[in-house]
Amino acid sequence: MRPILAALLALVIVPSAAFAEDAALGEKVFVKCKVCHQLGETAKNGVGPTLNGVVGRKSASVDGFNYSAAMKNSGLTWTEDQLSEYLKNPKLKVPGNKMAFVGLPKPEDIVNVIAYLKSFTADGKKTQ
Repeated sequence: MRPILAALLALVIVPSAAFAEDAALGEKVFVKCKVCHQLGETAKNGVGPTLNGVVGRKSASVDGFNYSAAMKNSGLTWTEDQLSEYLKNPKLKVPGNKMAFVGLPKPEDIVNVIAYLKSFTADGKKTQ
């Protein structure tokens, strides 16, 4: 019984480890994000900042984007874990941020979107 309980607990605590990353599926989920965010070599800031090279980047660091005070003061670095928490519930992770998106409820969607985001370098080149 203990091994089963431990496995279930691991799924709850570390959802990203429970799903294989799939950038192609993440691109499909990213359709929800591209209303406000752009990726690629020609990406520009819009309602949201560009997301090229976001994994590993400091929050509120894209030149020319007007971030909320909450995001500027968050002190986050967008690791996969931080992004996972943020994409699940942006308002809970960074209270007072101006992103209107309510979040992605499915852990597998979050893992796949992060895989898709990781496929873009800071200059917008596709790595995969």
